[in-house]
Amino acid sequence: MNLRLLFRILGMLLVIMAISMILPIAVSLYFGDGSQFGLALSALTILTVGLFMRNFLGTKATRELDMRESYWFTVAIWVIIPLAGALPYLFTSSTATFTDAAFESFSGFTTTGSSVLVNIDHAPEGLLVWRAISQWIGGVGLILFVVALLRRLNEGSARLVEAEFSGTLQRRLHPRMKRSVMLMWLVYTGLTLTLFLLLMVGGNGFVDAFCTALSTVSTGGFMTHSAGLAGFSRFSMASITIFMFLSGVNLALLYGIFTGRWRSLFVDEEARRYFIIFFAAVLICFLSFSLAGGFSLHSLGFSFFHVASTISTCGFFTSAPSVWPATVSVVTFLLVFIGASAGSTGGGLKIKRLMIIARYVRNYFVRMIHPHAVLAVKIDNKVVEEQYVGRVFSFLFLYLLLVVAGALVLTLSGVDIPNSFCMAAANIGNLGPSPVFDNLGASLNYFALPGFAKWSLMLLMLAGRIEIVALVSLILPAYWRKNK
Repeated sequence: MNLRLLFRILGMLLVIMAISMILPIAVSLYFGDGSQFGLALSALTILTVGLFMRNFLGTKATRELDMRESYWFTVAIWVIIPLAGALPYLFTSSTATFTDAAFESFSGFTTTGSSVLVNIDHAPEGLLVWRAISQWIGGVGLILFVVALLRRLNEGSARLVEAEFSGTLQRRLHPRMKRSVMLMWLVYTGLTLTLFLLLMVGGNGFVDAFCTALSTVSTGGFMTHSAGLAGFSRFSMASITIFMFLSGVNLALLYGIFTGRWRSLFVDEEARRYFIIFFAAVLICFLSFSLAGGFSLHSLGFSFFHVASTISTCGFFTSAPSVWPATVSVVTFLLVFIGASAGSTGGGLKIKRLMIIARYVRNYFVRMIHPHAVLAVKIDNKVVEEQYVGRVFSFLFLYLLLVVAGALVLTLSGVDIPNSFCMAAANIGNLGPSPVFDNLGASLNYFALPGFAKWSLMLLMLAGRIEIVALVSLILPAYWRKNK
């Protein structure tokens, strides 16, 4: 294993993490919330370790990365960085144990949004800003930082990006990988800055606007108030809804929109399916609310907000209509598994994977009637390789298996069955704590869970954020034999 390169990469990421804590420290000093010392100590500790890794352990690192090493590197980075990110929660005494601090950090970096903080309204402003920054960094991904920082890229570097984006078929914004990554960051930053300015115009304070903008575009879901977004203005809610919807779209397509290539949005098959699923879900929810409690503009606006929050796996919530029909619960549960588009910051199974599975199953039944038919799975008129189709089915199997296994662990910890499955599905789908699940018969209370249950959920968060196959391959003896 190329440990020197791993140490150098981790060192660079830790240095970036320490630098990103300057803003939370400044916010803490401005508001006088008392968390500045804990944040400063965290930044100093992380900076020291990062510089040591980069300048001592990572010296003379070989820049070439073997393709098989990419899985190991991806998992190692996604475990160590969130563990380091737990220090601010621990040093500010916001959490009582390292397990709770790690849970909050993993939830942030994986953009899940689950939280063990009991009363967000009393949390220090500086820590709230750090929570939002951790989600924003994890939104596009830690590996994209790596690719942007490395001077020389090879096939192994491309595999790093593939592993972080859950193995979905990605389109590059530029023939050169590094240039493509920089353009993705440009789109991501532009969306965030635009929403931040809109929220400031909507009458929100800096902390609310900043944290909500970062959590929305990253589809993280961390909020600054225990009541969610209930106190936000209609203009702010409309802006958040639009940007949650956009955050569920492939970043490459968003780049095409910003550069005037609108046609790509309508030509892309996955984008069309995303639009159809979104508006169909909104219509079903709105009609269900209207039939149950009467027509109202609130139920219409909530339907758009709720569907955008769920399908993008953002997990935001606000005051819901007084009557919650069972049909809305069913639609919600389905959207949790469907998730957003491939290449977006959203989680879930991803629409492109489901399209591949559906077309493979369709071809299978056609062959039953016409045995000699030669059929291939196609997306955007391009043939999907059989090897990749098999990989998608493997992903689906492992995804559902982890949901069941996670639910089983939670039931052993004393959680009832509805809560167990809702927690497992929400965390592997990176949806987080949305009280939407309260209407499915579950109440998501992460603080009260025992330690082993929290670590199990952290594993689900990680599996939902990176390639599950990459994660599972590390426990197979054959993987390590091949790398000897």
